[in-house]
Amino acid sequence: MSEITEKYRKLPLYFVAITVLVKLVFLLTHHIQEDAFITWRVAQNLLDYGVIGFNGATKISASTTHLYVFVSYFFNLIFGKEHFIYPLLIFNSILFTFGSYFLSKLILKNPIHQAIFIFLFGILPPSIKISILGMEYGILFFLEMAFLYFGLKEKKIWAQILFPILILFTRIDTVIFLGIVGLIDIVWNRKINWFFVLGGVLGIISVLSFNWFYFGELVNNTIVAKSATYAKNMSLSLQWKYFLLNYGNYWGMLKLPGDFNPFTILVLVFELVCFIYLVSKSKVRNYFIWIIFLFGWCKQLVFISQRSYFDWYYWVPQILLFSVVLVFVLEQKTQKILWISLLLIFYILPMMSFQTIHSIATGNGEWNYRRSIGLFLKNYEKDKNQYILLEPAGYIPYFSGLKAIDEVGLVDKEIQKEIKKDKPNYWRNTAEHRKPKYLLAPTDLFNGKDSVFYKNNYKFLKEFRIKDHLQSDNKILEKIYRLKPSGTDYNLYEKK
Repeated sequence: MSEITEKYRKLPLYFVAITVLVKLVFLLTHHIQEDAFITWRVAQNLLDYGVIGFNGATKISASTTHLYVFVSYFFNLIFGKEHFIYPLLIFNSILFTFGSYFLSKLILKNPIHQAIFIFLFGILPPSIKISILGMEYGILFFLEMAFLYFGLKEKKIWAQILFPILILFTRIDTVIFLGIVGLIDIVWNRKINWFFVLGGVLGIISVLSFNWFYFGELVNNTIVAKSATYAKNMSLSLQWKYFLLNYGNYWGMLKLPGDFNPFTILVLVFELVCFIYLVSKSKVRNYFIWIIFLFGWCKQLVFISQRSYFDWYYWVPQILLFSVVLVFVLEQKTQKILWISLLLIFYILPMMSFQTIHSIATGNGEWNYRRSIGLFLKNYEKDKNQYILLEPAGYIPYFSGLKAIDEVGLVDKEIQKEIKKDKPNYWRNTAEHRKPKYLLAPTDLFNGKDSVFYKNNYKFLKEFRIKDHLQSDNKILEKIYRLKPSGTDYNLYEKK
Protein backbone atom coordinates (compact mmCIF):
# COMPACT_ATOMS: atom_id res chain seq x y z
CA MET A 1 0.00 0.00 0.00
CA SER A 2 1.46 3.34 -1.08
CA GLU A 3 1.96 6.21 1.37
CA ILE A 4 -0.85 8.28 -0.26
CA THR A 5 -3.25 5.34 -0.17
CA GLU A 6 -2.56 4.69 3.51
CA LYS A 7 -2.74 8.35 4.50
CA TYR A 8 -6.05 9.04 2.80
CA ARG A 9 -7.69 5.60 2.92
CA LYS A 10 -10.59 6.87 5.07
CA LEU A 11 -11.21 9.95 2.91
CA PRO A 12 -13.80 8.24 0.65
CA LEU A 13 -15.89 7.35 3.71
CA TYR A 14 -15.83 10.97 4.86
CA PHE A 15 -17.05 12.01 1.41
CA VAL A 16 -19.86 9.46 1.63
CA ALA A 17 -21.13 11.37 4.68
CA ILE A 18 -20.62 14.77 3.02
CA THR A 19 -22.42 13.69 -0.15
CA VAL A 20 -25.40 12.31 1.78
CA LEU A 21 -25.71 15.56 3.75
CA VAL A 22 -25.62 17.66 0.58
CA LYS A 23 -28.29 15.56 -1.10
CA LEU A 24 -30.58 15.61 1.94
CA VAL A 25 -31.14 19.32 1.26
CA PHE A 26 -33.28 18.16 -1.67
CA LEU A 27 -35.74 16.62 0.79
CA LEU A 28 -36.95 20.18 1.37
CA THR A 29 -38.33 20.22 -2.19
CA HIS A 30 -40.81 17.39 -1.37
CA HIS A 31 -40.01 15.92 -4.77
CA ILE A 32 -41.21 12.33 -4.33
CA GLN A 33 -42.06 10.05 -7.25
CA GLU A 34 -45.71 9.10 -7.73
CA ASP A 35 -44.91 5.38 -7.98
CA ALA A 36 -43.19 5.41 -4.59
CA PHE A 37 -46.59 5.96 -3.00
CA ILE A 38 -47.91 2.84 -4.74
CA THR A 39 -45.15 0.77 -3.13
CA TRP A 40 -45.74 2.43 0.25
CA ARG A 41 -49.49 1.83 -0.01
CA VAL A 42 -48.78 -1.86 -0.72
CA ALA A 43 -46.49 -1.97 2.34
CA GLN A 44 -49.21 -0.42 4.50
CA ASN A 45 -51.78 -2.81 3.06
CA LEU A 46 -49.52 -5.64 4.24
CA LEU A 47 -49.39 -3.96 7.65
CA ASP A 48 -53.17 -3.51 7.90
CA TYR A 49 -54.50 -6.64 6.18
CA GLY A 50 -51.57 -9.04 6.20
CA VAL A 51 -51.85 -9.14 2.40
CA ILE A 52 -49.53 -7.85 -0.32
CA GLY A 53 -52.08 -5.85 -2.24
CA PHE A 54 -53.50 -2.39 -2.71
CA ASN A 55 -57.22 -2.57 -2.01
CA GLY A 56 -57.83 -4.42 1.23
CA ALA A 57 -57.55 -8.21 1.28
CA THR A 58 -57.15 -8.59 -2.51
CA LYS A 59 -53.70 -9.91 -3.44
CA ILE A 60 -52.00 -8.08 -6.31
CA SER A 61 -48.39 -7.30 -7.19
CA ALA A 62 -49.17 -3.60 -7.60
CA SER A 63 -45.55 -2.68 -6.91
CA THR A 64 -42.74 -3.56 -9.31
CA THR A 65 -40.44 -4.40 -6.42
CA HIS A 66 -40.95 -7.06 -3.75
CA LEU A 67 -37.86 -6.41 -1.64
CA TYR A 68 -38.57 -2.68 -1.36
CA VAL A 69 -42.15 -3.47 -0.26
CA PHE A 70 -40.78 -5.45 2.68
CA VAL A 71 -38.23 -2.73 3.51
CA SER A 72 -41.03 -0.11 3.42
CA TYR A 73 -43.17 -2.39 5.58
CA PHE A 74 -40.50 -2.47 8.30
CA PHE A 75 -40.02 1.30 8.16
CA ASN A 76 -43.79 1.72 8.60
CA LEU A 77 -43.68 -0.72 11.48
CA ILE A 78 -40.79 1.05 13.21
CA PHE A 79 -41.59 4.73 12.57
CA GLY A 80 -45.34 4.59 12.00
CA LYS A 81 -47.37 5.56 8.92
CA GLU A 82 -47.12 9.27 9.65
CA HIS A 83 -43.34 9.45 10.07
CA PHE A 84 -41.67 6.72 8.01
CA ILE A 85 -41.15 8.58 4.71
CA TYR A 86 -38.14 10.74 5.53
CA PRO A 87 -36.26 8.05 7.50
CA LEU A 88 -36.75 5.79 4.48
CA LEU A 89 -35.55 8.46 2.02
CA ILE A 90 -32.46 9.06 4.17
CA PHE A 91 -31.87 5.29 4.24
CA ASN A 92 -32.14 5.18 0.42
CA SER A 93 -29.66 8.05 0.11
CA ILE A 94 -27.15 6.36 2.41
CA LEU A 95 -27.41 3.04 0.55
CA PHE A 96 -27.02 4.66 -2.85
CA THR A 97 -23.96 6.64 -1.73
CA PHE A 98 -22.35 3.51 -0.33
CA GLY A 99 -23.03 1.94 -3.71
CA SER A 100 -21.02 4.77 -5.31
CA TYR A 101 -18.31 4.10 -2.70
CA PHE A 102 -18.04 0.48 -3.88
CA LEU A 103 -18.04 1.65 -7.51
CA SER A 104 -15.18 4.06 -6.82
CA LYS A 105 -13.18 1.20 -5.30
CA LEU A 106 -13.72 -0.86 -8.44
CA ILE A 107 -12.58 1.69 -11.01
CA LEU A 108 -10.15 4.00 -9.14
CA LYS A 109 -7.08 3.26 -7.01
CA ASN A 110 -6.23 6.65 -5.52
CA PRO A 111 -8.43 7.36 -2.43
CA ILE A 112 -8.39 11.10 -3.22
CA HIS A 113 -9.78 10.34 -6.67
CA GLN A 114 -12.32 7.99 -5.09
CA ALA A 115 -13.50 10.71 -2.69
CA ILE A 116 -13.93 13.29 -5.47
CA PHE A 117 -15.67 10.68 -7.62
CA ILE A 118 -18.18 9.87 -4.85
CA PHE A 119 -19.15 13.52 -4.50
CA LEU A 120 -19.33 14.43 -8.21
CA PHE A 121 -21.12 11.17 -9.01
CA GLY A 122 -23.54 11.72 -6.13
CA ILE A 123 -24.74 15.17 -7.22
CA LEU A 124 -25.60 14.20 -10.80
CA PRO A 125 -29.37 14.60 -11.43
CA PRO A 126 -30.13 10.84 -11.67
CA SER A 127 -28.13 10.24 -8.46
CA ILE A 128 -30.21 12.86 -6.65
CA LYS A 129 -33.44 11.34 -7.99
CA ILE A 130 -32.41 7.81 -7.06
CA SER A 131 -31.66 9.02 -3.54
CA ILE A 132 -34.66 11.19 -2.69
CA LEU A 133 -37.59 10.26 -4.92
CA GLY A 134 -38.53 7.22 -2.85
CA MET A 135 -38.09 4.58 -5.56
CA GLU A 136 -36.30 1.26 -5.10
CA TYR A 137 -33.24 2.24 -7.14
CA GLY A 138 -31.18 3.35 -4.12
CA ILE A 139 -31.36 -0.16 -2.69
CA LEU A 140 -30.90 -1.71 -6.12
CA PHE A 141 -27.79 0.33 -6.94
CA PHE A 142 -26.27 -0.57 -3.56
CA LEU A 143 -26.93 -4.29 -4.14
CA GLU A 144 -25.52 -4.26 -7.68
CA MET A 145 -22.33 -2.42 -6.74
CA ALA A 146 -21.90 -4.50 -3.56
CA PHE A 147 -22.21 -7.61 -5.71
CA LEU A 148 -19.48 -6.39 -8.07
CA TYR A 149 -17.23 -5.40 -5.17
CA PHE A 150 -17.62 -8.33 -2.79
CA GLY A 151 -18.58 -11.00 -5.32
CA LEU A 152 -16.27 -10.28 -8.24
CA LYS A 153 -13.46 -8.12 -6.85
CA GLU A 154 -13.09 -9.74 -3.42
CA LYS A 155 -14.37 -13.11 -4.77
CA LYS A 156 -16.54 -13.83 -1.73
CA ILE A 157 -18.63 -16.94 -2.41
CA TRP A 158 -21.45 -15.81 -0.12
CA ALA A 159 -21.75 -12.56 -2.14
CA GLN A 160 -21.84 -14.42 -5.47
CA ILE A 161 -24.83 -16.42 -4.23
CA LEU A 162 -26.70 -13.94 -1.99
CA PHE A 163 -26.61 -10.70 -3.99
CA PRO A 164 -28.13 -12.08 -7.23
CA ILE A 165 -31.08 -13.35 -5.18
CA LEU A 166 -31.61 -9.95 -3.53
CA ILE A 167 -31.09 -8.08 -6.81
CA LEU A 168 -33.69 -10.13 -8.67
CA PHE A 169 -36.10 -9.90 -5.75
CA THR A 170 -35.81 -6.12 -6.01
CA ARG A 171 -36.60 -5.94 -9.74
CA ILE A 172 -37.09 -8.84 -12.10
CA ASP A 173 -35.67 -6.85 -15.05
CA THR A 174 -32.25 -7.00 -13.36
CA VAL A 175 -31.73 -10.19 -15.35
CA ILE A 176 -30.22 -7.75 -17.87
CA PHE A 177 -27.58 -6.64 -15.35
CA LEU A 178 -26.77 -10.16 -14.16
CA GLY A 179 -26.74 -11.47 -17.73
CA ILE A 180 -24.24 -8.84 -18.91
CA VAL A 181 -22.04 -9.42 -15.86
CA GLY A 182 -22.13 -13.18 -16.43
CA LEU A 183 -21.21 -12.92 -20.12
CA ILE A 184 -18.31 -10.53 -19.51
CA ASP A 185 -17.08 -12.67 -16.63
CA ILE A 186 -16.98 -15.76 -18.85
CA VAL A 187 -15.22 -13.95 -21.70
CA TRP A 188 -12.75 -12.22 -19.37
CA ASN A 189 -11.83 -15.21 -17.18
CA ARG A 190 -12.49 -17.93 -19.81
CA LYS A 191 -14.36 -20.08 -17.33
CA ILE A 192 -17.79 -20.28 -15.75
CA ASN A 193 -18.23 -19.03 -12.19
CA TRP A 194 -20.63 -21.69 -10.94
CA PHE A 195 -21.33 -19.94 -7.63
CA PHE A 196 -22.50 -16.88 -9.57
CA VAL A 197 -24.62 -19.14 -11.79
CA LEU A 198 -26.08 -20.74 -8.67
CA GLY A 199 -26.94 -17.32 -7.25
CA GLY A 200 -28.63 -16.28 -10.50
CA VAL A 201 -30.62 -19.50 -10.77
CA LEU A 202 -31.73 -19.28 -7.13
CA GLY A 203 -32.67 -15.64 -7.67
CA ILE A 204 -34.86 -16.44 -10.68
CA ILE A 205 -36.43 -19.42 -8.92
CA SER A 206 -37.13 -17.38 -5.77
CA VAL A 207 -38.85 -14.44 -7.49
CA LEU A 208 -40.85 -16.58 -9.94
CA SER A 209 -41.85 -19.00 -7.18
CA PHE A 210 -42.93 -16.14 -4.95
CA ASN A 211 -45.00 -14.65 -7.77
CA TRP A 212 -46.59 -18.00 -8.61
CA PHE A 213 -47.40 -19.31 -5.15
CA TYR A 214 -48.47 -15.97 -3.69
CA PHE A 215 -50.07 -14.13 -6.62
CA GLY A 216 -50.75 -17.01 -9.02
CA GLU A 217 -48.65 -15.39 -11.76
CA LEU A 218 -45.07 -15.65 -12.96
CA VAL A 219 -44.57 -12.02 -13.98
CA ASN A 220 -45.44 -9.01 -11.80
CA ASN A 221 -48.87 -7.54 -12.52
CA THR A 222 -47.27 -4.13 -13.18
CA ILE A 223 -45.47 -5.53 -16.22
CA VAL A 224 -48.60 -7.27 -17.54
CA ALA A 225 -50.73 -4.14 -17.02
CA LYS A 226 -48.36 -1.78 -18.80
CA SER A 227 -48.00 -4.22 -21.70
CA ALA A 228 -51.77 -4.42 -22.11
CA THR A 229 -52.47 -0.70 -21.77
CA TYR A 230 -49.71 1.20 -23.56
CA ALA A 231 -49.80 1.39 -27.32
CA LYS A 232 -47.58 -1.05 -29.17
CA ASN A 233 -48.75 -0.66 -32.75
CA MET A 234 -47.42 2.83 -33.33
CA SER A 235 -46.39 4.00 -36.78
CA LEU A 236 -42.71 4.53 -37.47
CA SER A 237 -43.20 8.30 -37.61
CA LEU A 238 -44.92 8.28 -34.21
CA GLN A 239 -42.18 6.07 -32.75
CA TRP A 240 -39.57 8.51 -34.03
CA LYS A 241 -41.47 11.44 -32.54
CA TYR A 242 -41.57 9.79 -29.11
CA PHE A 243 -37.90 8.86 -29.39
CA LEU A 244 -36.93 12.47 -30.04
CA LEU A 245 -39.08 13.67 -27.15
CA ASN A 246 -37.48 11.23 -24.74
CA TYR A 247 -33.94 10.62 -25.91
CA GLY A 248 -32.60 13.13 -23.40
CA ASN A 249 -33.34 10.40 -20.86
CA TYR A 250 -31.13 7.88 -22.56
CA TRP A 251 -27.67 9.42 -22.47
CA GLY A 252 -27.78 13.10 -21.60
CA MET A 253 -29.53 13.10 -18.17
CA LEU A 254 -31.20 16.35 -19.21
CA LYS A 255 -34.28 16.84 -21.38
CA LEU A 256 -34.19 20.32 -22.86
CA PRO A 257 -37.20 21.92 -24.59
CA GLY A 258 -37.61 20.97 -28.23
CA ASP A 259 -37.32 17.77 -30.22
CA PHE A 260 -33.62 18.00 -31.02
CA ASN A 261 -31.11 18.28 -28.21
CA PRO A 262 -27.49 18.47 -29.46
CA PHE A 263 -26.31 18.55 -25.84
CA THR A 264 -27.25 14.89 -25.48
CA ILE A 265 -25.27 13.93 -28.59
CA LEU A 266 -22.24 15.76 -27.23
CA VAL A 267 -22.43 13.87 -23.92
CA LEU A 268 -22.91 10.56 -25.72
CA VAL A 269 -19.86 11.09 -27.94
CA PHE A 270 -17.70 12.21 -25.01
CA GLU A 271 -18.72 9.13 -23.00
CA LEU A 272 -17.69 6.89 -25.89
CA VAL A 273 -14.35 8.67 -26.30
CA CYS A 274 -13.60 8.40 -22.59
CA PHE A 275 -14.54 4.71 -22.57
CA ILE A 276 -12.27 3.91 -25.53
CA TYR A 277 -9.43 5.87 -23.93
CA LEU A 278 -9.77 4.02 -20.60
CA VAL A 279 -10.04 0.48 -21.98
CA SER A 280 -7.12 1.06 -24.33
CA LYS A 281 -4.92 1.20 -21.23
CA SER A 282 -3.89 -2.20 -19.93
CA LYS A 283 -5.33 -2.31 -16.43
CA VAL A 284 -7.18 -4.91 -14.38
CA ARG A 285 -9.99 -2.46 -13.62
CA ASN A 286 -10.97 -2.55 -17.32
CA TYR A 287 -13.01 -5.61 -16.34
CA PHE A 288 -15.40 -3.42 -14.33
CA ILE A 289 -15.30 -0.58 -16.86
CA TRP A 290 -16.53 -3.01 -19.51
CA ILE A 291 -19.25 -4.33 -17.18
CA ILE A 292 -20.77 -0.97 -16.25
CA PHE A 293 -20.48 0.50 -19.74
CA LEU A 294 -21.94 -2.46 -21.63
CA PHE A 295 -24.68 -2.88 -19.05
CA GLY A 296 -25.57 0.82 -19.36
CA TRP A 297 -25.87 0.53 -23.14
CA CYS A 298 -27.67 -2.81 -23.10
CA LYS A 299 -30.22 -1.73 -20.49
CA GLN A 300 -31.01 1.41 -22.45
CA LEU A 301 -31.30 -0.34 -25.80
CA VAL A 302 -33.61 -3.02 -24.40
CA PHE A 303 -35.96 -0.47 -22.86
CA ILE A 304 -35.80 1.86 -25.86
CA SER A 305 -36.70 -1.06 -28.13
CA GLN A 306 -39.73 -1.75 -25.92
CA ARG A 307 -40.72 1.94 -26.12
CA SER A 308 -40.43 2.40 -22.37
CA TYR A 309 -40.50 6.15 -21.88
CA PHE A 310 -40.54 6.40 -18.08
CA ASP A 311 -37.36 8.23 -17.14
CA TRP A 312 -36.61 6.17 -13.99
CA TYR A 313 -35.76 3.13 -16.15
CA TYR A 314 -32.69 5.05 -17.34
CA TRP A 315 -31.37 6.58 -14.11
CA VAL A 316 -28.84 3.83 -13.30
CA PRO A 317 -27.59 3.43 -16.91
CA GLN A 318 -27.21 7.22 -17.21
CA ILE A 319 -24.90 7.56 -14.23
CA LEU A 320 -22.92 4.40 -14.97
CA LEU A 321 -22.22 5.56 -18.52
CA PHE A 322 -21.17 8.97 -17.25
CA SER A 323 -18.89 7.45 -14.59
CA VAL A 324 -16.24 6.82 -17.28
CA VAL A 325 -16.14 10.58 -17.91
CA LEU A 326 -15.39 11.20 -14.23
CA VAL A 327 -12.64 8.56 -14.25
CA PHE A 328 -11.15 10.07 -17.40
CA VAL A 329 -11.04 13.55 -15.86
CA LEU A 330 -9.70 12.42 -12.47
CA GLU A 331 -6.86 10.44 -14.03
CA GLN A 332 -5.48 13.21 -16.20
CA LYS A 333 -1.74 13.54 -15.52
CA THR A 334 -1.52 17.23 -16.37
CA GLN A 335 -3.85 20.16 -15.74
CA LYS A 336 -6.16 18.01 -13.62
CA ILE A 337 -7.52 21.03 -11.77
CA LEU A 338 -8.42 22.61 -15.11
CA TRP A 339 -10.26 19.48 -16.24
CA ILE A 340 -12.23 19.21 -13.00
CA SER A 341 -13.03 22.93 -13.10
CA LEU A 342 -14.33 22.68 -16.66
CA LEU A 343 -16.42 19.65 -15.73
CA LEU A 344 -17.90 21.48 -12.75
CA ILE A 345 -18.55 24.77 -14.52
CA PHE A 346 -19.94 23.46 -17.80
CA TYR A 347 -21.67 20.25 -16.69
CA ILE A 348 -22.02 19.32 -13.02
CA LEU A 349 -23.16 22.70 -11.64
CA PRO A 350 -25.57 23.48 -14.54
CA MET A 351 -27.01 19.97 -14.22
CA MET A 352 -27.42 20.31 -10.45
CA SER A 353 -29.00 23.75 -10.90
CA PHE A 354 -31.47 22.33 -13.38
CA GLN A 355 -32.29 19.47 -11.02
CA THR A 356 -32.84 21.94 -8.18
CA ILE A 357 -35.35 23.92 -10.24
CA HIS A 358 -36.96 20.71 -11.50
CA SER A 359 -37.29 19.25 -7.98
CA ILE A 360 -38.76 22.47 -6.55
CA ALA A 361 -41.30 22.74 -9.38
CA THR A 362 -42.20 19.06 -9.41
CA GLY A 363 -42.37 18.92 -5.62
CA ASN A 364 -44.90 21.74 -5.76
CA GLY A 365 -46.94 20.00 -8.44
CA GLU A 366 -46.93 16.66 -6.62
CA TRP A 367 -46.71 17.34 -2.87
CA ASN A 368 -48.53 20.67 -2.70
CA TYR A 369 -51.04 20.14 -5.51
CA ARG A 370 -51.75 16.45 -6.14
CA ARG A 371 -51.51 15.58 -2.44
CA SER A 372 -54.11 18.29 -1.72
CA ILE A 373 -56.61 16.37 -3.88
CA GLY A 374 -56.02 13.27 -1.75
CA LEU A 375 -56.38 15.27 1.48
CA PHE A 376 -59.64 16.82 0.22
CA LEU A 377 -61.08 13.35 -0.43
CA LYS A 378 -59.79 12.09 2.91
CA ASN A 379 -61.85 14.71 4.72
CA TYR A 380 -64.83 14.58 2.34
CA GLU A 381 -65.33 10.79 2.21
CA LYS A 382 -65.24 8.96 5.55
CA ASP A 383 -66.00 5.50 4.12
CA LYS A 384 -62.59 4.27 2.99
CA ASN A 385 -64.12 1.24 1.26
CA GLN A 386 -65.36 3.49 -1.54
CA TYR A 387 -63.57 3.38 -4.91
CA ILE A 388 -62.15 6.12 -7.09
CA LEU A 389 -61.34 5.66 -10.80
CA LEU A 390 -58.31 7.73 -11.77
CA GLU A 391 -54.75 7.85 -13.09
CA PRO A 392 -52.17 7.67 -11.63
CA ALA A 393 -52.63 5.65 -8.44
CA GLY A 394 -49.96 7.25 -6.26
CA TYR A 395 -50.54 10.42 -4.26
CA ILE A 396 -54.34 10.63 -4.38
CA PRO A 397 -55.28 7.09 -3.22
CA TYR A 398 -52.44 7.18 -0.68
CA PHE A 399 -53.52 10.42 1.01
CA SER A 400 -57.27 9.91 0.57
CA GLY A 401 -57.27 6.36 1.92
CA LEU A 402 -59.83 5.36 -0.73
CA LYS A 403 -59.68 2.17 -2.71
CA ALA A 404 -58.57 2.76 -6.28
CA ILE A 405 -59.08 1.62 -9.84
CA ASP A 406 -56.27 3.03 -11.97
CA GLU A 407 -56.48 3.42 -15.74
CA VAL A 408 -53.44 1.24 -16.39
CA GLY A 409 -54.50 -1.59 -14.08
CA LEU A 410 -51.42 -1.51 -11.85
CA VAL A 411 -53.50 -1.73 -8.67
CA ASP A 412 -56.67 -3.35 -10.03
CA LYS A 413 -56.74 -6.34 -12.37
CA GLU A 414 -60.40 -6.08 -13.32
CA ILE A 415 -59.87 -3.03 -15.49
CA GLN A 416 -57.40 -5.02 -17.57
CA LYS A 417 -60.32 -7.20 -18.70
CA GLU A 418 -62.18 -4.09 -19.86
CA ILE A 419 -59.08 -2.94 -21.75
CA LYS A 420 -58.78 -6.26 -23.57
CA LYS A 421 -62.53 -6.38 -24.29
CA ASP A 422 -63.04 -2.82 -25.58
CA LYS A 423 -59.97 -0.60 -25.25
CA PRO A 424 -61.44 2.61 -26.80
CA ASN A 425 -64.33 2.56 -24.29
CA TYR A 426 -62.81 0.85 -21.27
CA TRP A 427 -62.95 3.94 -19.01
CA ARG A 428 -66.68 4.43 -19.53
CA ASN A 429 -67.36 0.69 -19.31
CA THR A 430 -65.45 0.46 -16.03
CA ALA A 431 -67.49 3.32 -14.59
CA GLU A 432 -70.70 1.57 -15.70
CA HIS A 433 -69.84 -1.93 -14.50
CA ARG A 434 -67.84 -1.21 -11.35
CA LYS A 435 -69.79 1.90 -10.30
CA PRO A 436 -66.95 3.65 -8.41
CA LYS A 437 -68.24 6.44 -6.16
CA TYR A 438 -65.69 8.92 -7.53
CA LEU A 439 -64.21 9.66 -10.95
CA LEU A 440 -61.16 11.90 -11.31
CA ALA A 441 -60.58 12.86 -14.93
CA PRO A 442 -58.22 15.28 -16.72
CA THR A 443 -61.09 16.15 -19.10
CA ASP A 444 -64.65 17.41 -18.82
CA LEU A 445 -66.72 14.20 -18.79
CA PHE A 446 -69.93 16.17 -19.33
CA ASN A 447 -68.71 17.20 -22.79
CA GLY A 448 -67.94 14.20 -24.99
CA LYS A 449 -69.41 11.14 -26.64
CA ASP A 450 -70.36 9.55 -23.29
CA SER A 451 -71.58 12.76 -21.67
CA VAL A 452 -75.17 11.47 -21.32
CA PHE A 453 -74.05 8.48 -19.27
CA TYR A 454 -71.88 10.59 -16.98
CA LYS A 455 -74.57 13.26 -16.50
CA ASN A 456 -77.16 10.62 -15.63
CA ASN A 457 -74.98 8.81 -13.12
CA TYR A 458 -72.52 11.35 -11.69
CA LYS A 459 -72.54 14.91 -10.45
CA PHE A 460 -69.71 17.39 -10.75
CA LEU A 461 -68.09 17.84 -7.34
CA LYS A 462 -64.95 19.96 -7.63
CA GLU A 463 -62.30 21.15 -10.05
CA PHE A 464 -58.60 21.13 -9.29
CA ARG A 465 -56.34 23.45 -11.29
CA ILE A 466 -52.56 23.63 -11.20
CA LYS A 467 -52.72 27.39 -11.83
CA ASP A 468 -54.15 27.77 -8.32
CA HIS A 469 -50.94 26.34 -6.85
CA LEU A 470 -48.38 28.56 -8.58
CA GLN A 471 -48.33 31.24 -5.89
CA SER A 472 -45.86 31.58 -3.03
CA ASP A 473 -44.86 34.22 -0.50
CA ASN A 474 -41.31 33.52 -1.60
CA LYS A 475 -40.92 35.32 -4.94
CA ILE A 476 -38.08 33.07 -6.09
CA LEU A 477 -40.19 29.95 -5.51
CA GLU A 478 -43.12 31.54 -7.30
CA LYS A 479 -40.94 32.29 -10.34
CA ILE A 480 -39.78 28.66 -10.40
CA TYR A 481 -43.37 27.39 -10.11
CA ARG A 482 -44.44 29.56 -13.03
CA LEU A 483 -41.29 28.81 -15.07
CA LYS A 484 -41.91 25.07 -14.90
CA PRO A 485 -45.50 24.35 -13.80
CA SER A 486 -45.89 20.71 -12.86
CA GLY A 487 -49.24 18.98 -12.55
CA THR A 488 -52.46 18.08 -14.36
CA ASP A 489 -55.82 19.80 -14.22
CA TYR A 490 -58.56 17.49 -12.88
CA ASN A 491 -62.33 17.37 -12.55
CA LEU A 492 -63.79 15.34 -9.69
CA TYR A 493 -67.19 13.65 -10.02
CA GLU A 494 -69.30 11.88 -7.40
CA LYS A 495 -71.85 9.14 -8.05
CA LYS A 496 -75.47 10.28 -7.70
